[in-house]
Amino acid sequence: MANEKRNDGLTDRVIKIKRCAAVVKGGRRFSFAAMVVVGNGRGKVGWGYGKANEVPPSVEKAVKDGSRSLIEVQLEGTTIPHTVKGSFGASQVILLPAGPGTGVIAGAAVRAVCESAGIHDVLTKCFGSTNPTNLVKATISALEQLRPRQEVERLRGVSLS
Repeated sequence: MANEKRNDGLTDRVIKIKRCAAVVKGGRRFSFAAMVVVGNGRGKVGWGYGKANEVPPSVEKAVKDGSRSLIEVQLEGTTIPHTVKGSFGASQVILLPAGPGTGVIAGAAVRAVCESAGIHDVLTKCFGSTNPTNLVKATISALEQLRPRQEVERLRGVSLS
């Protein structure tokens, strides 16, 4: 899927374009729904969904929706601070930190989210449904659970070695 860099520093990646047909008197009328992942590559990522009668307006609407729903992702260098599991619907995603040079080992939907967030080294595994829409939402849910070591120590009131 195409990467597109915009003037506000965000890049967007189209995950899925669905075509829907409504049967009318003259035949079929098609409409399109687009799912897009938006991120700045430095710790911010979000997803958006847009529907329109043509593909370009649906992608524009999805990008606009995605840039409204950006979340902050805790990074530790080029990877994530700890193992995390996210789920949405019947999809589950596990994200594991990886050493430098490993790369993003993930399928298309999870890869788009990780790269848009600025994660360069991570191992992932998907369980259950592999529906791209649900995988994106599960990955975002996992990234929301990330906490840096200092915050965990502060919340628990202990020192982690």
